[in-house]
Amino acid sequence: MRPRGPRPEIWFRRRVNVFSALKELWDFRELTITIAERDLRVRYKQAVLGIVWAVIAPLVMMVAFTVLFNRFAKVNTGGAPYALFSYLGLLPWTFFSNSVSQGGLSLVTNVQLLNKLYCPREVFPIAAMADGAVDALIATCLLAILFPITGYAPKAEVYYVPLLLLVLVMFTLGVTLAVSAVLVYMRDLRLALPLLIQVGLFVTPVVYGASSISHSKAFLLGFSAINPLVPVIDGMRDTVLTGIPPEWASLGVGAASSLLYLIGGFLLFKRLETGMADIA
Repeated sequence: MRPRGPRPEIWFRRRVNVFSALKELWDFRELTITIAERDLRVRYKQAVLGIVWAVIAPLVMMVAFTVLFNRFAKVNTGGAPYALFSYLGLLPWTFFSNSVSQGGLSLVTNVQLLNKLYCPREVFPIAAMADGAVDALIATCLLAILFPITGYAPKAEVYYVPLLLLVLVMFTLGVTLAVSAVLVYMRDLRLALPLLIQVGLFVTPVVYGASSISHSKAFLLGFSAINPLVPVIDGMRDTVLTGIPPEWASLGVGAASSLLYLIGGFLLFKRLETGMADIA
């Protein structure tokens, strides 16, 4: 005789109505903003320097990488100062890593709200991602100081940046949704996540260019498909530092891959959300 009651597998078989889910998420946009504002205030409330830490973190990493890589490794920067080269890589990476690390834990850290408040569960990782965007925006302001200090001027191709940011946001949101959902069920991921992000820093061309690994076009396209941050970071440097458009083949592959990450992350999240409040 079969036991009664729902089986855990049903969480994976749940049908997802994408349009209804998106509409519901839009209806709760004010809650998303409120949670994002609350988390920002809590994070910097007791800090003496406050939100200035959003600039300090990538700045310290830029200085460290400039001392180490510029002195001991020959990185092709296309003639641009290495400080700018590395900082333009750190900006999108910092946004991605902060969003994934904070968004990945957002459901677990907000378990009380999950049990008391009815809302789309995506609200929490998206709010964490919004906080990461605020930090990245503040950190970007440092470029206004770095360019004059280095004597290097941004190039005229910067109007491609919004397109690069779109690819970055799609990829980041997809990964953040997937990680936040899986982490509820697999607590070991909470311990592994910082390590994975650390490894990701060095397998992503943040402190070097993708061409430093290989000039093979097939390799770069495959690299862009697996890690859409590759064409985003290289594109940022191309457009802002060297004044050339992004490499369209790599960016196209990266954009398509980011869209797949976003769709896959969203569908996985919706499939797993049924039992989140009980398990988190």
